[in-house]
Amino acid sequence: MRRFELPKNCRMVAETKTSHTALLGIALMAGGIFLFAVNDALGKWLVATYTVGQVLLIRSAAAFVVLVPMIRRDAASFRTAPRWGLQVLRGVFATVEVGCFYWAVAYMPLADVMTYYLAGPIFVTAIAGTVLREPVGWRRWAAVLIGFCGVLVALRPGSATLAWPALIALAGSFTFSLSMITTRSLRGTSDTVLVTTQTVGALAFGAVLAPFHWVTPQWRDLALLALLGIVAMAAHMCVNRSLILAPASTVVPYQYTTIIWAVLFGYLVFGDVPNAAMLAGAAIIIAAGLFIFLREQRQAWQPASFSEPPP
Repeated sequence: MRRFELPKNCRMVAETKTSHTALLGIALMAGGIFLFAVNDALGKWLVATYTVGQVLLIRSAAAFVVLVPMIRRDAASFRTAPRWGLQVLRGVFATVEVGCFYWAVAYMPLADVMTYYLAGPIFVTAIAGTVLREPVGWRRWAAVLIGFCGVLVALRPGSATLAWPALIALAGSFTFSLSMITTRSLRGTSDTVLVTTQTVGALAFGAVLAPFHWVTPQWRDLALLALLGIVAMAAHMCVNRSLILAPASTVVPYQYTTIIWAVLFGYLVFGDVPNAAMLAGAAIIIAAGLFIFLREQRQAWQPASFSEPPP
């Protein structure tokens, strides 16, 4: 059996095209994470004046208006979407996660909240290994334990700084991991269906809570509240497109740049200075999360060779 090789000039063209596509994927991932950070900082600024329910209501209403043309275009995907019970459950998890984030960030520095949310992939691995019975080797279990140690370092149990906002942020991170698990179980569902269900869930939750302690927003704040939903949708689109253009192993590690933006925006906008324990915990969590991700990629990758059929 003879190995099949492309001509040298064809290989150079293919490699150049692949390199450019990968760079575009990296740029979109980095841009999407930046937009998420802008969205988070803006959300922290707004929840200082408006309730979480009000923020969710107006943010989701604006996002839904933008979604309407996509819903009309992909109407057939809603009829064929699998497991609607799980779709609704995923919407609940996504709504609780967003609510916990805004609730926690109203009382804590942005970088602190984001540190707990970086533990999401670690929770996913732990849940997959215990609840879903997915095979998880001892190396990844070791990384999970190290990641939890990073959470404890950041959380500083027993210190005077441990309070309910930190526990809410940690609960939000755990709920985020449940959302990722359910999304994994809904492979094949169109992006429009996934985004719509979580948007409708947040809209309904906000509609229930918003009438309590309603604060009539000024036109500027109303525009900023609407901008929250639009920016979040743009960020999701950038991240999703980056995963289409480039391998996950190339672009996903750039998600951890979120802690850089969180520290920067927290300092410049809110005057928050991260403490040493939080930075150390974030470093441990990121290292454990990257190890788990790269280990999963290695386990999933199977080398393939292209051969000419026998003459």
